[in-house]
Amino acid sequence: MARYCELSKAELTTLKDELTKEYENIKAAGMTLDMSRGKPAGSQLDLSNEILTAPIDNYITSEGIDSRNYGILDGIKEIKGLFSELLHIPEKNIIVGGNSSLNLIYDAMARLYIFGAGGSTPWGKEKTKILCPVPGYDRHFAICEEFGFEMINIPMKDDGPDMDIVEKLVKEDKSIKAILCTPLYSNPGGICYSDTTVERLAKMETAAEDFKLFWDNAYAVHHVYKERHLANIFELCSKYGTNDRILYFFSTSKITFPGSGVAIIAAGDNYIEEIKKHFGIQTIGHNKLNQLRTFNFFKNAAGIHDHMKKLGDLLKEKFDIVLDTFDKKIAPLGILEWTKPDGGYFISVNTLEGCAKRTVELAKNCGLCLTDAGATYPYKKDPKDSNIRIAPSYPTCEELKNAVDVFCVCLELASVEKLLKGK
Repeated sequence: MARYCELSKAELTTLKDELTKEYENIKAAGMTLDMSRGKPAGSQLDLSNEILTAPIDNYITSEGIDSRNYGILDGIKEIKGLFSELLHIPEKNIIVGGNSSLNLIYDAMARLYIFGAGGSTPWGKEKTKILCPVPGYDRHFAICEEFGFEMINIPMKDDGPDMDIVEKLVKEDKSIKAILCTPLYSNPGGICYSDTTVERLAKMETAAEDFKLFWDNAYAVHHVYKERHLANIFELCSKYGTNDRILYFFSTSKITFPGSGVAIIAAGDNYIEEIKKHFGIQTIGHNKLNQLRTFNFFKNAAGIHDHMKKLGDLLKEKFDIVLDTFDKKIAPLGILEWTKPDGGYFISVNTLEGCAKRTVELAKNCGLCLTDAGATYPYKKDPKDSNIRIAPSYPTCEELKNAVDVFCVCLELASVEKLLKGK
């Protein structure tokens, strides 16, 4: 099978005609499938149904608090202990919120925008820039854009963001206030930050005294092919005296139920107390019954790890379908590069330059909805128009097999169109 870039104009024209016929047949079949977000499949959700059915025998927490009533601003001790054991974060540095870590990230940005941190000027009253490793998480970028923060692209390497660029920028420019990190199985590339990268982020010199690491460890336990682990950001920041730059986020929303998981924010000793003061005005406390149900279901970190092995097996089946199809159908054509993550929720692909939007458009027109091309970059501007995030978790295996075949046809057609323009 010849690489498409090596074909003559006549060969490409013939191939385009063949692919167009195949594409029109797909359109006529009338498929309807939304793969735009990383939603868990029903089979994944079923693993947690006992949370809904198991009775709560005792509403009184270990501290003697009735979990049905008001109170406990930062979460019941049981669930804080569970997260502390799982993530190796001191209990005193954890606040338990509602179901959404994204909500906690938005609130953290809002606090900094309105109040600043540690007596610093509020971010909304001065020019604020945020470093954004790319490709990255579209919802992170949407939050920054809403607050009017200037976003700066930072290329991702195999071991995390390009730290030579990061260190230079944060040292020289005091308006750079934060970096957005999904440090384990990054969204969408599945990249894991190396120990060296984590340490450099902890110890780097920053011109801004109120610099923050937005540490969105969403996939901390989402292992699929093998287990990867991060260096402990709290221990490293303690070592270098930078604890108050940490803003750590995690949730069980892709572990149990997206609509009713449990999320946390964690920070250094000083800044966590500042956050609590704002929390105390914002809320009287989050859903303690859900916290208690979640704790009763898992009991300890080992319980979560056992649960995640089952989830990992379900995800592996989906990842295998996508990766095996790309290896067989697309690899010989030279029109796509893709990641092979060890865990997480996504597969990141790079088309020929200028083909991502067209591929997504073709897919949408025949009933396959993918994440918008450009979404993995700030302002939805992918400079090469090449990156697409594949979210394989939601469809059934049969639906996914069909979807990947459709994607391949759309990709081939978009690539041939692009190559013909250059002939």
